[in-house]
Amino acid sequence: MTSLPTPVINPQAAHYDRILSDYDRHYYDRYSTEYRERFILEPLLAGVDLGGLKVADLASGSGHTSLYLAGRYPGIQVTGFDVSAEACAGYRKRVGRPSWQFDLTQPQAVAEQYDACIIMGGLHHCVANLPVTFANIHRMLKPGGLLLMFEPNRQYVLQAARDLWYRADKYFDAANEQALAHTDLVRLAGAGFQAENLRYFGGPAFFLVYNSLLFRMPAGLKAGSSRLFLGLEAWHNHLPGRWLHSSFTARWRRV
Repeated sequence: MTSLPTPVINPQAAHYDRILSDYDRHYYDRYSTEYRERFILEPLLAGVDLGGLKVADLASGSGHTSLYLAGRYPGIQVTGFDVSAEACAGYRKRVGRPSWQFDLTQPQAVAEQYDACIIMGGLHHCVANLPVTFANIHRMLKPGGLLLMFEPNRQYVLQAARDLWYRADKYFDAANEQALAHTDLVRLAGAGFQAENLRYFGGPAFFLVYNSLLFRMPAGLKAGSSRLFLGLEAWHNHLPGRWLHSSFTARWRRV
């Protein structure tokens, strides 16, 4: 990446700076890490070989996804991009790779292209300007490159309750984030991408293990209950359709 970091005006930068320490403590403990790897990353990456490739980790936070990718794929070259300056600093320290402060919702001049982009729950923070977000990602990807995503599913049966939760909880920035419908994303992205894979998932452990921060679960309670909820999750994710699942993963290819 040879262009200079873009000045950030997105209000989520300051929001994420404020919650980063709480976020990392809950989302990257033993049990949330197991959930993320077992139910999100492993299915999302099944059959994908990123070894030796250049990969952009978008909305990268402090680098945990990049560390997982580096451990899974020999020779991978990861670069982080995040709207939060503190997250970028944490990424550089943890991963030892470049990280750029970067607002996907604003038009960006991108001088370097990547074989793949991965975004773990980041698109739903870009609802202020998803068309520009997809245009930026399209420019970042080489022709034929992969876009790998995980996002909350707006077509979930309990979405009305989640909307209330977003408005009430200080850990959300309700004005700038919302759950997403995959069909809407395909329409907004336009002809520049081809959707290749879509999977719905997410039951009790998605909320009570992976999202333990939002329930303020004490560490002891989480440790004592996670094994039960992770077992229930494996059963729940076999249910068909999209309405009973809180989230989805998708693989797209840049046209």
